[in-house]
Amino acid sequence: MTQREVLGRYRGSFMGIAWSLLHPLLMLMVYTFVFSYVFESRWGLPNESRADFAIILFVGMIVHGFFAECLNRAPSVILHNPNYVKKVIFPLEILPWILVLAAVFHALVSVIALLLVQWLLKGTLPATALLLPILVLPFVLLTAGLSLMLASLGTFVRDVGQAIGVLTTILLFLSPVFYPVSRLPEVFQFWMALNPLSFMIEEGRKLLVLGLLPDVTGWLLYGGIALVILWLGHWWFQFTRDGFADVL
Repeated sequence: MTQREVLGRYRGSFMGIAWSLLHPLLMLMVYTFVFSYVFESRWGLPNESRADFAIILFVGMIVHGFFAECLNRAPSVILHNPNYVKKVIFPLEILPWILVLAAVFHALVSVIALLLVQWLLKGTLPATALLLPILVLPFVLLTAGLSLMLASLGTFVRDVGQAIGVLTTILLFLSPVFYPVSRLPEVFQFWMALNPLSFMIEEGRKLLVLGLLPDVTGWLLYGGIALVILWLGHWWFQFTRDGFADVL
């Protein structure tokens, strides 16, 4: 079903699955031009080039893109599959997971493109990039838990989908996608740390670009919170699933 979800999105288009790579690259070009050339933003690296700026920016875009794709589509996943709710005995809790796994595939394509560009420009890749699957595992679990919650809430309250679309757009600018957390005043750095995207973006840049090891203590704390949210999301979904058929 995940494979069908990935391929079905591009069925009938001329470029097909290549859009999963082309879309983030086009957005990267636009954001790099606006923030690097127009606003002249920098990450503060020694001898930083615009290529360095684009590579670091791309990491933040991948993290936010994965999170936004899952949360934006989760509120309507039950509404778009009424036959599974009404006519057959089906484990409905896997529907949000299908969205998450499809988003993982698209994020993986973007990461491969990022590493390829980095290798072409710099001639080398950091060995710490091999730790990326371990780093992002809690993030995937946390996103899955939130997707389960939103899949249930979106079935009963149709406004949830609209609200989440606005929220994920706001998160693009309230996350360290276009700027490092260190550029913010200390009072805002505390609130930025509560953003579920901040830790993954900052640590992802350390692994993929800077060649630094992640914060193990922060990863363990993040993982614990992710497991709690996943459990709560699963519990809430199972608690409310009996009402799906009545609403549909």
